[in-house]
Amino acid sequence: MTTAPVPSRHPIEGTPEHKRVAIGCGIGATIETYDFIGFGTAAALYFGDVFFPDSDPLAGTLLSFATLGIGFAVRPLGGIVGGYLGDRIGRKPVLVGSLLLMGVATVLIGLLPTYQMVGIWAAVLLVIVRVIQGLAFGAEWGGAILMTFEHAPWRRRGFYTGITQAGFPVGLLLANLAFLASVPLGPQWAWRVPFLLSAVLIVVGIMVRLKIDESPEFEELKESGEVAKNPLLEVLRDDWRNVLRAFCLRITETAGYAVSVTFMLSYISLNDIADRSVTLTALLVAAGLGIAATTYWGHLSDRVGRRKVYLVGCVITTLWGVPLFLSVNTGVAVAIMAAFVISYAICQNILAGVQGHGSPNCSTPRPEPAAPPWPISCPRSSPASPRCWPPPCTAGSAGSVRRCCSPRTGCSVSVRPC
Repeated sequence: MTTAPVPSRHPIEGTPEHKRVAIGCGIGATIETYDFIGFGTAAALYFGDVFFPDSDPLAGTLLSFATLGIGFAVRPLGGIVGGYLGDRIGRKPVLVGSLLLMGVATVLIGLLPTYQMVGIWAAVLLVIVRVIQGLAFGAEWGGAILMTFEHAPWRRRGFYTGITQAGFPVGLLLANLAFLASVPLGPQWAWRVPFLLSAVLIVVGIMVRLKIDESPEFEELKESGEVAKNPLLEVLRDDWRNVLRAFCLRITETAGYAVSVTFMLSYISLNDIADRSVTLTALLVAAGLGIAATTYWGHLSDRVGRRKVYLVGCVITTLWGVPLFLSVNTGVAVAIMAAFVISYAICQNILAGVQGHGSPNCSTPRPEPAAPPWPISCPRSSPASPRCWPPPCTAGSAGSVRRCCSPRTGCSVSVRPC
């Protein structure tokens, strides 16, 4: 059986296809984020009434965030399975498969019956498709970033992985643009249409990904017969320190996003601080700026080092907690927009932009372009799994805890984002 030719790899400049691969992986990340993060917007604005109408507003919101958290909870399993298959059969098949799986699950969400139609089974079906989404999204990130990393020039890997990471704010932008445009359709269709539109994006994404070349480093391993037989076991045995480090470094970014973006949408809506058009517009502006911001932070890490950039991001995210709520509670549209821009384009994107190069390299004071963050023989299992582990502990629960402590419950608002 013959295999497709792999682009020749220059030790400094990467492969000739590195730009196309970065953009192609970014497009795939855009579509998967549209599907996965769009669920968070729908959970904050619609799912409480659609799937849990017999509950009071607080309980309905908590149940909606619980379904959101389930998707994050299964991401580790998706990362493990996707990482294992990526190390065994290649990055490209896993990328195409995860995109297809995500697309099918997302379209099914738009077709789900409501509680008024089938009762509790509506919520059960919602949970099932959310689990499928979580598995697909968990398999996606490690493969997309690693594919870009292995094609990119050594000294610009932060920049090119930042391009792939920028696919996430593009997906966020498109998802919230779709929800904003669907508002006039009324409660029956306003939440369905954005999910159904995903079918078009999935077709485009699969066509793009089928044209991406396989990772040259994986092909070299396969030709030399050095593909790991059990990559996950080797990672946990030989690289457990890096796995733990990546796990811990993810917490600030994940919890910060869950509180300052996902939860904030619900907080503003349920406390009548501003209408949905204001919050969605603010998030659109933040996501638009985040496209350039993510790439810039990755580029900056090439110049000054991963550690410095990441530490600055952690400090800013921690200090931003109190000003975030003070700004939003003013009810002024400009202040709300500024709050979302700072929360996303700065706090979240500065961390996400560096993570693309590989979290363990944050421990080095300066970029180490010649040294990959994981052993080449089992790279996919390394970055994919730990990056998916913190969300179950932070993303779904963070929004729920903050919701329990909102003014409507009589508690003080918890304002620290991580």
